Amino acid sequence: MLFSLFTMYEKECLGLIERKLVLPAYDYCLKCSHAFNMLDARGAISVTERTSYIGRVRNLARFCAEGFLRVARGDGLPLLGKFSA
Repeated sequence: MLFSLFTMYEKECLGLIERKLVLPAYDYCLKCSHAFNMLDARGAISVTERTSYIGRVRNLARFCAEGFLRVARGDGLPLLGKFSA
């Protein structure tokens, strides 16, 4: 069940990012991370699978961060200049 939840959360996160809804997408990224942690704690993921799942969660987080920056730059947030590279 946790494997299917992880996949479902990942798909939902990617769909929300495509629609430029970055904050709800980040919620699903966190749900993905939690599902991974539950799988890892139960020993349901092998060592080789673990790195793959971590990479998938990291990619979701990166997509959310990049999407937030795109949205923030489009809105002209004045404090963004202090945080962007």
